[in-house]
Amino acid sequence: MNRNFTEKLKEWNNAQVRKPLIIRGMRQTGKTWCVRDFAQNFYKDAFLEINFEFSRQWHSVFERDLDPVRICDELELMSGIPLKGGKTLLFFDEIQLCPKALAALRFFYERLPNVPVIAAGSLLDFALDEIQFPVGRVTFAELYPMSFAEYIAASGNELLAAVLNNQPKSLSEAVHAKLLEELRLYSIIGGLPECVKTRFEGGSLLDVRSIQNDLIVAFEQDFSKYPKQMDAAILRDVWRNAYVSVGRQISYASLSREHTGVTNKKAIDLLEKARLVKLSRAVASASLPFDFNTTLRIKPFAGDIGLYQAMSGRPADEVLREKDLLNTYNGALAEQFVAQELMSLLGGSEPHWWKRDAKNAQAEVDFIVSLDGKVQPIEVKSGAAGRLKSLHQLLKESPSVNDAIVLSSAQFGEMPEQRLRFIPIYFAGAIGN
Repeated sequence: MNRNFTEKLKEWNNAQVRKPLIIRGMRQTGKTWCVRDFAQNFYKDAFLEINFEFSRQWHSVFERDLDPVRICDELELMSGIPLKGGKTLLFFDEIQLCPKALAALRFFYERLPNVPVIAAGSLLDFALDEIQFPVGRVTFAELYPMSFAEYIAASGNELLAAVLNNQPKSLSEAVHAKLLEELRLYSIIGGLPECVKTRFEGGSLLDVRSIQNDLIVAFEQDFSKYPKQMDAAILRDVWRNAYVSVGRQISYASLSREHTGVTNKKAIDLLEKARLVKLSRAVASASLPFDFNTTLRIKPFAGDIGLYQAMSGRPADEVLREKDLLNTYNGALAEQFVAQELMSLLGGSEPHWWKRDAKNAQAEVDFIVSLDGKVQPIEVKSGAAGRLKSLHQLLKESPSVNDAIVLSSAQFGEMPEQRLRFIPIYFAGAIGN
């Protein structure tokens, strides 16, 4: 199973100045697998993996001080694997369980810059809040669920995956229909590697749904590990309500009528740190730097489209029977897909949306992102175009914006005079190509 994240690991490994790498991301996105796969291909047998959850013996190495030279001396003696020569990849997994190991990472760059070090873990952002890293001492990377192109590659259809990664100007109707059908299946399976692997190793959609339900239970069990003593019942309530509200403008108070807006905000902030929820915030203008709407207008999105479907409770066969995916859940499913693809494409930067509040002329556009220093508005519509009044309003007010993209289930199209490009929705992760 190939992941695009491998390219990021190669870039980090080959950098002239290589700092310790901290991989963030939602649980079950494949962080450990990616590092092991990278090590197997680029470090062969020169790989030391230290899992702070499986063995407590490693914790004691970091108790005395944070000196990386001494730490590596002890790790060498305990493992029998040489480290300080710089030819062995050192991997700290579940590092959030050993805060002193996390704190020690900054000193590796200062005292042992030749040693390649990667750290990853579940709920890592909570631990990072307790550690103050001086600027420039570590590198961060974000791992997301598998994109649609990665999902297609995992199915064994490398040629179709290449089409998604290298957006053409046109497609045959047969290929177009094939990609729409695969997108429908992807919306059910999602991008969590265990679900994808199960499907392509002969498992049914029911098998996939069972895994998703188990993961939902596991995520909810994690709530007790969250800091700030937030009640697990509140987190569960807010999480489920956020998924019900995917793609809709909400207030913090509306996330749960059982709790105050302040409590709901604290809960959603924690869920964001765990990557179970992603908030898209409104911007007031289509120019850089983005001017964020001061009214705190937000839209929630799920950490994974498959989990979103599972938590909806809607049977998979109903989704498969839906004539146009963009109509499912009143368009929310399509927006979830686009948001998820954009997050992976942007590599950590969140996709925003545009909101205009002028009297008698309110308007909003689904997404607005910065690509290569240029503002790119994006609207998600069923059919060929739908109503595009808001998009036209944005373009009218923003002469510096080259064009806007309309994502739909229709084929490619273009209206240069209106500064519009029409692209099939399954290319959402390749709009910058």
